[in-house]
Amino acid sequence: MRALVILLFTLGAATPARAAEAAPVRRLALLVGVNDGGPERVRLRYAETDAKAFSTVLSELGGVLPQDRVLLTDVDRAGVLAGFDRVRRLAEGVRTAGARRVEVLLYYSGHSDDEGLLLKGQRLDYGELRRSLEGLPADVRIAVLDSCASGAFARKKGGVSRPAFLVDSAIQVKGHAILTSSSADEASQESDRLGGSFFTHHLLSGLRGAADVTHDGRVTLTEAYQFAFHETLSRTERTQGGAQHPNYDIELAGTGDLVMTDLRATTAGLVLTEPLEGRLYVRDAVGTLVVEVQKQSGRATELGLAPGAYRARREWDGGVSEAAFTLKEGMRTPLAPGDFLGVGHEATVMRGGGGGMSLSPQGRVQLPVNLSLVPSMSTNTLRAGRAPVENRFALGIVNGGAALGGGLALGLAGNVYDAEVAGLALALGFNTSGGDVDGGQLSLVTNVAGGAVRGAQASLGLNVANGDVDGIGQWALGANVARGALGGVQAALGANVTTVDATGVQLSLGVNHANGTLKGVQFTLGANSVTTAARGIQGAVLLNRAPSLTGMQLGLINVGGDVSGMQLGLINVADTVHGMQLGLVNVSDEVSGVPVGLVSYEKKGQLHLELFGSDVQLTNLALKFGGRHFYTTLLAGIGPDDRFQRFSLGLGLGGHIPLGSRFWVDVDVAASQVLSTRDPFSSASNTLLSQARAMLGFQVMPRLAVFAGPTYNVAFAWGTPEFAKLTTLPVRSHTLGTDTRMQRWPGFQVGVRL
Repeated sequence: MRALVILLFTLGAATPARAAEAAPVRRLALLVGVNDGGPERVRLRYAETDAKAFSTVLSELGGVLPQDRVLLTDVDRAGVLAGFDRVRRLAEGVRTAGARRVEVLLYYSGHSDDEGLLLKGQRLDYGELRRSLEGLPADVRIAVLDSCASGAFARKKGGVSRPAFLVDSAIQVKGHAILTSSSADEASQESDRLGGSFFTHHLLSGLRGAADVTHDGRVTLTEAYQFAFHETLSRTERTQGGAQHPNYDIELAGTGDLVMTDLRATTAGLVLTEPLEGRLYVRDAVGTLVVEVQKQSGRATELGLAPGAYRARREWDGGVSEAAFTLKEGMRTPLAPGDFLGVGHEATVMRGGGGGMSLSPQGRVQLPVNLSLVPSMSTNTLRAGRAPVENRFALGIVNGGAALGGGLALGLAGNVYDAEVAGLALALGFNTSGGDVDGGQLSLVTNVAGGAVRGAQASLGLNVANGDVDGIGQWALGANVARGALGGVQAALGANVTTVDATGVQLSLGVNHANGTLKGVQFTLGANSVTTAARGIQGAVLLNRAPSLTGMQLGLINVGGDVSGMQLGLINVADTVHGMQLGLVNVSDEVSGVPVGLVSYEKKGQLHLELFGSDVQLTNLALKFGGRHFYTTLLAGIGPDDRFQRFSLGLGLGGHIPLGSRFWVDVDVAASQVLSTRDPFSSASNTLLSQARAMLGFQVMPRLAVFAGPTYNVAFAWGTPEFAKLTTLPVRSHTLGTDTRMQRWPGFQVGVRL
């Protein structure tokens, strides 16, 4: 059960002079869909589907560029906050790039209660959500929350029930608006028939053009909300959950309309002609309901849809009819009453010229076998004409039809299907499907699925799925691209890319990239990249990158944000580390764990300069840097006591132990090369000093401390060193070989720390 909130924040009212300028506009979007609200909540079915559908509409009609969309599914509280951080960086970037106006839209679909959003058993309260929204550097902020008890969100700002009317807003507006699809004590509902929630479905139908009451080719926030309000109330009055009564709270000042979608932005479109009337349901090639509208006669209505194959179902005057049509690039396709053929509610045969042939549940002519040279010269065309056809077996040079229904297609050159492929398509050249693939596509060159792949794509060249990938996955010598979530395997010599989340394995020799959350494994010789979070293992010879990591990064260079686990590599970089960094160079903001490396730097750790004297040399400098408990120290020393004839350079690793508010102990091991000032590279400089040191310190003030402590020293000399002895204290000497001698002795050091 869910309800919907639309929250519009606008800041920085523009002056009339600025409004007159042709100011560039960038619109950014954060879209979140989470079915799992926690163990005490019924798992939703369509929250993630709603988020993806909203993303599609914003891409096609809402002016949101692909790089300006952040789509998150199946994320927890940390994932949503990471998404906000990503959008904030995007907004800052477009501001820097010169955009004078930035608009940000948040869409959330999932569970909530009267205190906040419920994400996989975790709560993101409304106060934190509001602060995250207000922290985005934008001129306009629109938030759409499709979740239960959303009326409480509006009530926190003093919202009350009012008539269904929204004040127009534009670049001179200032204030906020909160809209809810139900009151605080009403539940919202999902629909299996719609494949989503009632309010989101009707809101998206409105944005695609059903709400364009002014017929100017644009849908404003006012039009979209009013359309969704009336349709939701009408369609939920007789449901088990009961009617939903949208409310809102408005505090806006300004003039003009906030345009949500522009129907002229698409390269194709559907025009419902003036005589057409009735309730229309438009589904795409895979059967997804994309638009529902009550069409009135007397005026044309334009809907913004992407190019492709569609079917429209019309309910009017007690009858049902259907029409199939294809929207082409650069064309507006009209749909008139004469394009519809009457069918029964459970049609099994085609009426109006079908010859009594069997129909599939999608209304396609079912012909078991198709033989073809090309799609236009085939047994499908001879028997069914231009009607959509579904085959079980196809053999030819290029096979084509509406769909492959649970069978086999063998194409010498290729297989081309307008809708889904259920079965196996084999070709020497290429396989394309306008819809989902439930089975497999195997070719030498390329495979393309217009929807999800539940099975396998395998080729020597390129595999593309315009939807989710589940099952065996995508296998190619070239590259694999999933324009949805990955739930299986991507394996390629070149690159693997998924534009949403990846749950499974990505294997390549080049690049692996998940434009969302990774739950699984990435292995490559090149680079692994995740845009939101990684939960698993990233292994690369060159580079691993993840804004948030729970697991392990293994590579030459590892870059992470919030790391819970381990980074193992030559260079490790992170914001916050809860675990271990193991490498030659470790860099972080803060470590709650162990950074182990030749050089470890922690921004919130320690960075000190020490000046001290010892029994070895009177004057020494040390630079200590690292975490709060582990550090690296660089050592240098020279002494006037030996007439500046020698100096030393060294490196040490140690640990810092606080003892109350002012006392502390540092314990480390260090090694220094003792060199001659006259000739540092001569054989006389073959002396190595190793030390174990303990220092008890007292913090006099924040940037000044004094310390002293014992040392244990072991010096090794080879050949004929210039310095027979490094200390004035008694030493024990040992001969280790013909030209190697060792000296050892206890010593001391005293100094100050800055």
